[in-house]
Amino acid sequence: MKTANNESIYIAKHIHSFLTVYVPSLKNQSENTVRSHEAAISLFIGFLENVHGITPIKFCWGCFSREMIEEWLLWLRSKRGCSPETCNVRLASLRAFLKYLGGKDVSLIHISHAASAIPRMKGLKKKVKGMGKDAVKALMAAPDTATRAGRRDIALIVTIYATAARLDEILSLKVKHLHLEAKKPYAVIVGKGNKIRSLYLLPKAAAHLGQYLREFHGGAADPEAYVFYSRNNGPRAKLSQAAVSKRLKIHALAANRLCAEVPLDLHAHQLRHARASHWLEDGINIVQISLLLGHEQLETTMVYLDVTIDQKSMALSSLEDGYGENIPKKWKRSHNSLPEFCGIKPLKS
Repeated sequence: MKTANNESIYIAKHIHSFLTVYVPSLKNQSENTVRSHEAAISLFIGFLENVHGITPIKFCWGCFSREMIEEWLLWLRSKRGCSPETCNVRLASLRAFLKYLGGKDVSLIHISHAASAIPRMKGLKKKVKGMGKDAVKALMAAPDTATRAGRRDIALIVTIYATAARLDEILSLKVKHLHLEAKKPYAVIVGKGNKIRSLYLLPKAAAHLGQYLREFHGGAADPEAYVFYSRNNGPRAKLSQAAVSKRLKIHALAANRLCAEVPLDLHAHQLRHARASHWLEDGINIVQISLLLGHEQLETTMVYLDVTIDQKSMALSSLEDGYGENIPKKWKRSHNSLPEFCGIKPLKS
């Protein structure tokens, strides 16, 4: 059996290093960003294998030509049914990998430059689906505070809404990040790219968090414990996003009976959207809101302007499922499958 050549082994090693070391560790990216990069590279490798018959023996730098990438994007659009927005996210991930390669080997910079010249797909600008203040009040009234889970959930909902932080930012909060005894209580948020911002907490949010900490963390709370932690794995393991999504949908069902505006498919990001729109309604400057949300570009924040105009617009499309498992080093063995050779999950049909 023919074995992979040095060039294909070199590429596979860099794919492994990019996904398992550079992105999650050196770039301090969130789990969602890591999964997004994994998904994009898995889709590209799957495209090479299934459409062009590329095997580990044939795997080379020519597979990353501009023409091949452009064909891949059209394939994502036509065969996989991806939206232009999703195609652009996938392209950004592949560009990030090729830029990483250029930094490792100057002779490969031309590949990165060629990929960066590929234009983004044009798509319809979608409005954000938010919630009015009455809907938020109904949601906050839904958890049963007579139960321990209900008291945790109301503290979580209040914190998400009060800070307008991303769900992963909230779930990554540790006890040491909360400063409830300060003259003006605040939380230190570690955002995308490990960027830090401080968000002040209004009295209601500070009171909920203080009561929650006393019940769930006791008098001498561990500074390294996650504020919202896993019931099964303890305070050193943060609550999962899947668990939060499940609880939010339960409360949304109850809240919808009180206010029909509460979406039954509620997700945490809609609370972030809602808070941003309510800040606008209250007269807060859009530049200030951009800083509070942790947006790098003011244009990103401008999306929230549409929320107050049309609360019933379609929600932004979510990304395809990522591939979250650890990636083993497999290029050293002979494999017929290109994804397996690169140590990534095979393409989902």
